[in-house]
Amino acid sequence: MLTKVLIILMMIAMVIALFSALYFMFKEDKKSMAKALSWRIGIWVVLLALLFIGVSTGVIKPSNTIPLPVATDSN
Repeated sequence: MLTKVLIILMMIAMVIALFSALYFMFKEDKKSMAKALSWRIGIWVVLLALLFIGVSTGVIKPSNTIPLPVATDSN
C-alpha cells in the first residue's frame, strides 16, 4: 500500500513540476523553467529506478493481462 501511495505522490509531483514549467514559460523566465523541467526529469528517473527495484525484489508484482495457454493432455 505504501508503495502505491509513493508512486502516486511522485507522479503528482511530476505533473506539478510540468505545470510550473509551463507557468514559467509564459512568464518568459527561462532559468526557472529549465529548473522545473530538471526536477521533473529527476523525479522520473527516481520513479523509474524505484519501480525497477520494486519489481526485481518482488515488492511490486506486475499483473499478467495476457492469459497463458493451458497445457492439456491429448492422450
